[in-house]
Amino acid sequence: MINIYIAEQKDYPIIQDIANQTWYPTFQDILSVEQIKYMLEMMYSITSISEQVRQQGHIFLLAQEGTNNIGYASYETNYKDSEKTKIHKIYVLPTTQGKGVGKKLIQRIEEIAIQAGNSILTLNVNRNNNAVRFYEKIGFAKIGTEDIDIGNGFLMEDFIMDKKITEI
Repeated sequence: MINIYIAEQKDYPIIQDIANQTWYPTFQDILSVEQIKYMLEMMYSITSISEQVRQQGHIFLLAQEGTNNIGYASYETNYKDSEKTKIHKIYVLPTTQGKGVGKKLIQRIEEIAIQAGNSILTLNVNRNNNAVRFYEKIGFAKIGTEDIDIGNGFLMEDFIMDKKITEI
């Protein structure tokens, strides 16, 4: 049984640990080790996670199986004053991929988005990430591309993907 709950400040090291375990297997064939290290520090230091929550309005969810934390997601409803909920991050431990954990996290975010009156889920995903197929399988469609300069000479080259949602 997968339990999904809202992460609290005490959970930030868990999120950081899952990120460290998932990013290298996920991105080792797409990004340089230097870029992975840079992005992990930029997005997953405890300070950065705290700022994302306090200053940017992100909410982190943790997925737990038994007593094991196996994945996380972060989202923001009413993204840029729109009727979109933005999924900023979603990662599941490589050893638990394929068990429906990512799908459950997205379903929870979809429920929250509907409660907030939002009609679209949106996310960015690296154009070379295998997760693109997963998102398409669960109803997301590519609506554009975006190149984001993240500093230090690094660029994120993403697809923008949306999924229309309706009340359950």
